[in-house]
Amino acid sequence: MATMVQAVRMALHYGEEHLGVTDVFGQDVGPPLGGVFTATQGLKTAWNSPLDERGIIGAAMGIAYAGGRPVCEIQFCDYGFNTIDLLKVAGNQRWAGAGNYDMPIVLMTPSGSGIRGSLYHSHSFESWASRLAGWKIVMPSNPLDAYGLMLSAIADPNPVMVLLPKALLRMRGDQLLPGEPANEAALKDMIDAPLGDRTRWQPRWPELGPHFVALGEASLVREGTHATVVSYGRTLPLCAQAADQLRDEDSLEIEVLDLRSIFPYDWSAISRSLEKTGRILIVNEDTEVTNFGEHLLRRVIDEHFYELVVRPRVLMGKHVPGIGLNQEYERNTVPQLPRIKDAMRELATEEA
Repeated sequence: MATMVQAVRMALHYGEEHLGVTDVFGQDVGPPLGGVFTATQGLKTAWNSPLDERGIIGAAMGIAYAGGRPVCEIQFCDYGFNTIDLLKVAGNQRWAGAGNYDMPIVLMTPSGSGIRGSLYHSHSFESWASRLAGWKIVMPSNPLDAYGLMLSAIADPNPVMVLLPKALLRMRGDQLLPGEPANEAALKDMIDAPLGDRTRWQPRWPELGPHFVALGEASLVREGTHATVVSYGRTLPLCAQAADQLRDEDSLEIEVLDLRSIFPYDWSAISRSLEKTGRILIVNEDTEVTNFGEHLLRRVIDEHFYELVVRPRVLMGKHVPGIGLNQEYERNTVPQLPRIKDAMRELATEEA
């Protein structure tokens, strides 16, 4: 099974071959590195930009205006904060032009904790991104969804931000991508660049097929009746793991939704689940002040107040200036499995 970063790379290759991708670029995106996480190794349209995040976004907009279909990368989302004004401009162009001028850019950037990246490589970006009207924002939690969301992002005429959870980039999925060889070693030999001299290396791409995950469509990861948990990205697999443990230990059936799209988001899926369970917990690792989960919580209260049997709640990262390099600092700053499991148990067992 492919890792998430291999799935992203294969999606970009499929985009080059079938969806009109004209440029894949950013700092260290082209040869010889192929991306700091290797997401762009072997791509024929990949090239290296200067270390200039504002220049990367501006160049992507220019390429799109000229009729291209670019995919650009900000090496870590932490360095996207100095592009907010340009991201806002990119988001309003189709609206300002009454739909007559497409802005088909994809911005991919690693987000979140999990690699001990310390202060400058551990931010979460989805709450900031959700305020950028005109953008679509997605965050996968497994390789197949990463592949499908990337293809949908490439095909969309709007700007789409693909937030890639750093902690999951090397995690393997449990489903094959269309056309992916079943043998992991064979896939690695085909598409992973060797260490050392790469000047003559060329990938041998498998015959990949289409798989589009609709933007704005959640995935039902676990079915249940005792409570609803909504998550995405790094914390989603932890929520699923906690649900499995609570089922085995306490006979609690927790429904787990993978939002997949931060915007547009699948409100109908959240509503259906909440109407069934009457209890909801939203889990992410972004900081707890003006968190995207708080928006969902507000809407839950506004639209489902009389269906709630206990108070709704959000489990988030702590509101601190950054995440320390020390592993204990990181673990205690953002939700981990024990904390998620405790919150889910409390939600499901609180007396109505």
